[in-house]
Amino acid sequence: MVLRLRLRTASNVPLEVEGITPDRLRDKQLAEIERLEMFQGNRKVSLADFFEVSGDPSDEVVHWEGDLSGVHWIGAKMASGSLRVLGNAGRHVGSEMTGGEILVEGDVGDWLGGEMHGGRIRVRGRAGHLVGAAYRGSARGMTRGEILVDGDAGNEIGHTMRRGMIAVGGQAGDLVGFNMLAGTVLVLGDCGIRHGAGMRRGTLAFLGKTPPPMLPSFRYACCYRPTVMSLLLRHLRELGFPLPEDLVSASFRLYNGDLIEGGRGEILLRV
Repeated sequence: MVLRLRLRTASNVPLEVEGITPDRLRDKQLAEIERLEMFQGNRKVSLADFFEVSGDPSDEVVHWEGDLSGVHWIGAKMASGSLRVLGNAGRHVGSEMTGGEILVEGDVGDWLGGEMHGGRIRVRGRAGHLVGAAYRGSARGMTRGEILVDGDAGNEIGHTMRRGMIAVGGQAGDLVGFNMLAGTVLVLGDCGIRHGAGMRRGTLAFLGKTPPPMLPSFRYACCYRPTVMSLLLRHLRELGFPLPEDLVSASFRLYNGDLIEGGRGEILLRV
């Protein structure tokens, strides 16, 4: 069965639903779920004040329905189960989640998968800034898991990322992999500037036909066809992620950097 949470009352003030996740709802009765606390701005309210609750939570499958662009923290700290958003969603979708799967059928705001520690997030539309990033002042961003964005994404994707994979099917903004510790980020479209600034390890792969400008602190190494890229692309294709047919056979120019941080990171530019 599916637990359905349908937005029935619009709010001009942001709604925050942190902690209302499939794993925490599975043993609750519908009346208990309706009484769960959430925030409207700085005011505590009940879930039933804004959402119609129906279905059965025992299978850890939750569907959020309606225009949820003003609803934040959907799936935050989720540990298991399946969560689906039938429309747009706000900021912090899947932040600090440790397991399970989230599917968003529309667009999402900033901080998608912020400091994520496991699981998988798939967004059919666009994402905002700071995908998989560390919150300001934190030592690490995303440490495990996968984030797949079919459309465009904003600035600072993978900021201080430690492990895991982020794939963006459209365009990206500036500073991809800023201060990156490790992990993998792939961008299939065009993107901005200053990528890999401060990165220590990890891989940034820019797969679009127009390569972005490189920082002077990166050094050209060679042109080759990395085996690991074929494995990553095959994995993405198995997940249904849209990929150009000619990408699997493409060659790449390898750059090492950031030399200011030891030069152990790598950027791959499609030839």
